[in-house]
Amino acid sequence: MDFKELEERVVSFRNARGWAEYHTPKNLAVSVAVELGELLEHFQWEDDAEILEAVKDPAKKEAIADEIADVIIYLILLAHELGIDLDEAVKRKLRKNEEKYPVE
Repeated sequence: MDFKELEERVVSFRNARGWAEYHTPKNLAVSVAVELGELLEHFQWEDDAEILEAVKDPAKKEAIADEIADVIIYLILLAHELGIDLDEAVKRKLRKNEEKYPVE
């Protein structure tokens, strides 16, 4: 599934519930930050080894995956509201990064 397909599903889900009026660019950007904070809570006070051990627990891994998904969903909605094609934006950014950081 590409970003366009995800966008269609997310927007359809949102619209069916009448939430579009609340999904302004500012509100969506704030929501991304809030969800990132919730994601970061899973990593607070733990080192990388502890985190990698913790995600061996399926419930912990699912909780982290849910927060990552929330971030992506809000980013998809933000891009939708701003008219940004995420597939193209990611491809363009990767090309820029390849030029900026060539393989030596």
